[in-house]
Amino acid sequence: MVAVVEITVAYYIGIDGGGSKTTCVVGDEVSVLATAVAGPSNITRVGEVRARESLQEVIRQACAAAKIDPRKIQRGCVGVAGAGHGEIASAIGRIIAEVVAGKIEVVGDMEIALQAALGTGPGVIVIAGTGSIAYGRDGRGRTARAGGWGFAISDEGSAHWIGRAAVAALLRASDEAAEERSVQPTSVLFCEMKSIWKVESCEQIARTANSTPDFAALFPAVVSAADVGDELARRVLRLAGKELAQLAGIVVRRLFEQDTAAIPLAMAGGVFRYSHIVREVFCNTVREVDPRLEVNRQVVEPVAGALLRAREADRRPA
Repeated sequence: MVAVVEITVAYYIGIDGGGSKTTCVVGDEVSVLATAVAGPSNITRVGEVRARESLQEVIRQACAAAKIDPRKIQRGCVGVAGAGHGEIASAIGRIIAEVVAGKIEVVGDMEIALQAALGTGPGVIVIAGTGSIAYGRDGRGRTARAGGWGFAISDEGSAHWIGRAAVAALLRASDEAAEERSVQPTSVLFCEMKSIWKVESCEQIARTANSTPDFAALFPAVVSAADVGDELARRVLRLAGKELAQLAGIVVRRLFEQDTAAIPLAMAGGVFRYSHIVREVFCNTVREVDPRLEVNRQVVEPVAGALLRAREADRRPA
């Protein structure tokens, strides 16, 4: 009689919980088995109810695609903005535990992005999605951050910042136009914004802008307008690239002031992914900020760092 040996496979999840979308990847010890995307899960931005919906939906979708039960997940890592605040990390952990039986680590979104870009090595990552932040680690393991203080006062170069800056630029152009409080009907940026916010005039754009809207939703409009030559849109995107480069420079000065070696620099987030203007200006400006910076022009997927952290946590001694 031949004995049947049951092979136990360890399954892991990595999650990148953002202000616009949530990405989940399921993998075993060596392979990625499935990926899913759902709505936003940044609790600070969308609240705990919406975050729960997005996180649990994306886990179920990814596990269904991988043909495994979520309760078979052995370990997971979730990267979210604000994880440094204990109450946010605890809330995210509780939400995940409702569908996943394994151990879950909740860390900052910049930590999984740095892991995806550089592993455990030194360097800097700049994230520009709905929000923005620069984060780095030196050869001794010290870390530093710049930006990421919230939409009202910071997040320079982010999708939210770009949308708000584009509205301000459009309204200023309207003020400067020959017709009082109007903007040229041929303005591509004006037409793109109208279609997203469902407005018909600069007055309506101004009213919407002053009612706590989703400025990040305007980012695709700014990119589309810039791609066909709208100078207002191009100007905003160029400024975003410069602002993001300055964030990188702050982290470099805090961590690498005495170093002479090259410093790896990576990019993550939808702003870099979808705007070639932001990417190019950023890459050109960081070389002026610090010639030691070597930019990886491939935009990093932070969720890969979350999966890597989950796997590595399982290999560490208890």
